[in-house]
Amino acid sequence: MIDSNESSNIIKIPVTKLNLGMFVTAIDRNNSTVAIANAGQIKSRTAVAQLVKNNIKHVWVDIDHSSDSCGLKKMAPQEVPGKPLAKKASLSRDTQQKQAKQLLNEAKGLIKKVLSETFEGKAVEVAPFEAVADKMLESVMDDADAFKCISALRTKDAYLLEHSINVAFLLVTFGKHLKLDIDVLRQMAVGGILHDIGKVKVDNKILHKPGKLTPEEFEHMKLHQTYAIEIMEDTQGISQISKDVCLMHHEKLDGRGYPKGLKGDEIPIHGRMSCIVDIFDALTATRCYKEAMSPAAAFKILISLTPFHLDQSLVYEFIRCIGVYPVGSLVQLSDERVGIVWEAKNRDALHPIVKCFYSLKHRRYTEVVMVDLLKAEVNIERGISPSSLDVDPSPFY
Repeated sequence: MIDSNESSNIIKIPVTKLNLGMFVTAIDRNNSTVAIANAGQIKSRTAVAQLVKNNIKHVWVDIDHSSDSCGLKKMAPQEVPGKPLAKKASLSRDTQQKQAKQLLNEAKGLIKKVLSETFEGKAVEVAPFEAVADKMLESVMDDADAFKCISALRTKDAYLLEHSINVAFLLVTFGKHLKLDIDVLRQMAVGGILHDIGKVKVDNKILHKPGKLTPEEFEHMKLHQTYAIEIMEDTQGISQISKDVCLMHHEKLDGRGYPKGLKGDEIPIHGRMSCIVDIFDALTATRCYKEAMSPAAAFKILISLTPFHLDQSLVYEFIRCIGVYPVGSLVQLSDERVGIVWEAKNRDALHPIVKCFYSLKHRRYTEVVMVDLLKAEVNIERGISPSSLDVDPSPFY
């Protein structure tokens, strides 16, 4: 017999809420707690179905002995519920930018190392990615503006590395907007960082081809998801949510995606989110065969892919989350000055702070000034892509 008050880490939950990896210690029968001889983690849905068949409505679950991937949050000894990340003192924007750059470089270094080891046949270790995911979560929860500006500095030669990090960052930002659980965000970040891991086994000539792929080459490119399935199966300790993000970002709601041709409700919310984020980041990146699109142009394409490919309601939520003029994007003001959307926290989408550095009217650099559109008499005329400028904006980030 187990007393529910014996441990604060043993909780009573409905059988319908059981997930794989939860450690069941007892069952509730006729409002009495009955210990079970074969206590242990739920390994299959069959075990849950058997409980339902036996008319068991509730069970007792030990959080400490449950899997990290089952969705139950384990609290650190001094962790305060609802505040999983320590609150830091307010930092200057310069300091935040330096930290964001350091995190980006750390993540790129880790991905590069793992890609190399995976190519050699070594199994992926999840723990280092979880550490990077935690730092990413901290950055987003504190103030994502600095990271957005740093991640806007794209180099086409490092696309695979930067795309993986940006997808993870966008997933966390989007998930926070949707008020998803912090542990789900962490798992989504790991999946985002690893989502293109299968490309390490794709022929380099096809992966970096500076032009449109032939049908045969595209079929070979699609194999990166088949390779990813194999890699995920060999990866110990990776959660189902992380796997889903990695393996579902090319699925389509109408079932015409790959690798499994999943359809409709077979794609969970985090899988649908990964589809949206992956396409958006690819469209707004400079590649060896194309220039970067402005976010506004990318949003139009996302909308055009609903409802057959992408989830329509989630696409509109993503646009609300990112904003019509995202931090880090380039905009032209009504007086023909060009600037970087620099700060948007606690502001509406049309009135960010813009860091102006160039005049289209005079075709020259200007004094660098911060323009607060809540106070200025100018407004944003349109979003622009870096390729439309005659100058390189990167020194001003």
